[in-house]
Amino acid sequence: MNATESEEREYLEEIKEKLTLAIRRVDDAVRQFSDELREKKQYIHEHQSGMDDADMVAAGQSINRMAFTGEAAVARKRKLFKLSQSPYFGRLDFAPANQAAAPVYIGVHSFFDEQQRQNLIYDWRAPIASLFYDFELGEAAYATPSGTVRGHIALKRQYKIRDGRLEFLLDSGVNIHDDVLQRELAQSADDKMKTIVATIQRDQNAVIRNETAPVMVIQGVAGSGKTSIALHRIAFLLYRYRETIAAKDVLIISPNKVFADYISNVLPELGEEHIPELVMEELAADLLDTKYPFQTFFEQVSALLENHNPAFIERIRFKSSFEFLSQLNKYLLHIENQYFTVTDLRVGRTVVPAAVIQQKFKAYHRVPLLKRFALVAEDVRAYVRDAASRKLTGGEKATIGEALPRMFRFHQVLDLYRDFYRWLGRPELLKLDHRLTLEYADVFALIYLRIRLEGLTAYDHVKHLLVDEMQDYTPVQYAVLSRLFRCRKTILGDVSQTVNPYSASSAETIERVFPQAEVIKLYRSYRSTVEITAFAQRITPNPDILPLERHGPEPVVAGFANPDEELAAIRQLVTAFQSSGQHSLGIICKTLQQAKQAHSALQFLEIQLLTSESTTFKEGVILTTAHLAKGLEFDAVIVPFASARNYRTEVDKSMLYVACTRAMHQLTLTYSGAPTALLSAESAQHL
Repeated sequence: MNATESEEREYLEEIKEKLTLAIRRVDDAVRQFSDELREKKQYIHEHQSGMDDADMVAAGQSINRMAFTGEAAVARKRKLFKLSQSPYFGRLDFAPANQAAAPVYIGVHSFFDEQQRQNLIYDWRAPIASLFYDFELGEAAYATPSGTVRGHIALKRQYKIRDGRLEFLLDSGVNIHDDVLQRELAQSADDKMKTIVATIQRDQNAVIRNETAPVMVIQGVAGSGKTSIALHRIAFLLYRYRETIAAKDVLIISPNKVFADYISNVLPELGEEHIPELVMEELAADLLDTKYPFQTFFEQVSALLENHNPAFIERIRFKSSFEFLSQLNKYLLHIENQYFTVTDLRVGRTVVPAAVIQQKFKAYHRVPLLKRFALVAEDVRAYVRDAASRKLTGGEKATIGEALPRMFRFHQVLDLYRDFYRWLGRPELLKLDHRLTLEYADVFALIYLRIRLEGLTAYDHVKHLLVDEMQDYTPVQYAVLSRLFRCRKTILGDVSQTVNPYSASSAETIERVFPQAEVIKLYRSYRSTVEITAFAQRITPNPDILPLERHGPEPVVAGFANPDEELAAIRQLVTAFQSSGQHSLGIICKTLQQAKQAHSALQFLEIQLLTSESTTFKEGVILTTAHLAKGLEFDAVIVPFASARNYRTEVDKSMLYVACTRAMHQLTLTYSGAPTALLSAESAQHL
């Protein structure tokens, strides 16, 4: 062991000792709080007969204060314990201008030593820590709230400390991250997304620490770490603005519950509380008051995969366009001007002229249309009261309240939505069955009308919105989000990974809805080996993708004489995986029906079937669809039934691309009959 390494090991032991002492101190404090709390409660219990209201309130407040302080101590203990497992991952020796260099250790949390009155470990989000991500040795600078600090980095070092043991350390001459990154990426995938604090790259750091963008759009290729970056960005903002924003003020809109579970670890690992999340359909059900049953996005995609229906595709395509949103806006203007047929209104002996009613109606142009009638009714009652110089009877008040809405052609949002298609001259574009079940493409259009006509303010408390898989949402969905959430937003996705090409949105589309957005494009892919990335390029070419130089076996496309032989081969692959030492294998089918068939054919093996109802993601062998696998990653992936009959349409092609880009180290496609033409002919090798 060289001198540097032994010094570092010694220093690590010192830090661990200090952390152990700090944990002990917190433990004592927690014990003291709970004792005091118990005594206080006991005192109140014994003396409550002699206490007045003010005493009771004061006692209640003091109990709450103690409980809150106790909770804070428990949270601090959790952080200290996490640090004792892995205190830091980086160090830089930084000399500010005209000063000597001092070592700065960087970890997941900060650690301030009360005895020495100094910071021994800096939080990765602290201003000084950005030096670690943005600079190599030599001149460097970092921004602080009070100005830029310039200086010189004399040393930069990276560590891997696990369970309190130093596994390795590296000194940086060139770019330190690549070596550590390679080691991290070569590891197996486990059942939760990991934090990337030790390997954040410079372009990623710029996204994470951006404090100015009102809307940040991250367009990142498959495996570029965009979801992880977005979550680290949230952690950074919670740290930077901790006076004004807490975890409960952030909302994540995620594609499904499995994905939400998969990413659920990242923020707690970074010391932040769990953040509320919603799936788009939950948001929709909430906004429609569960009045209308509707098709889910998963059901829409399944319908497209199982049945190529041109009229259905045409409805989706139209309702996913900008044209659709602008027609809805024109229609709203049209009904405002045409559907309110005002007549004179007689109340007792007083006549309220149509012009007066019209003028009152127009005066509320900022109020949602269907909400105006109650306000106009109040004004008309005042007008009649003044004209007749007397109070109105209950009957007269009711007459006014009922007469005004009658002057408007429709009162229900659904009736107006139906009328919109008549106005367009395209009534065939709205399909409702006898139970009034909405197609998924209609759900957010109806919500948009509801917001514009009735106004909705259910989500005013949200201070930051994170939207993942942005390519799966349409302009009308973004228009709803922009009206519901007036806060800052981080929106991310990959245009190549759409599961429904008829309704995909690009970063450019989103820019049209949010003109103030800053768009960042991430081209470097970290997930898959060079061989897997090159293979996926044959399905959906993306000349911008830059794979990290990490090699592995060539993907295998294996043909079989019949489905039984194909399933037997998959069974063998699963068995081989189970003794391979890898953690996760994804068997990714096109449809849920195929996944269920494969599941029953492979039932003697330990395989977890993920459906749209699933809520957790565990490691091992997972059988699912491409739609549900989006955003997940596996050590190895098998794509079964990759035949010409099964993969042929535009939607199929999207699914195939998503399925192949889930693999980190190994990819196998199997088929019986002829292979899909979506892979170029030379790629099929018969086994």
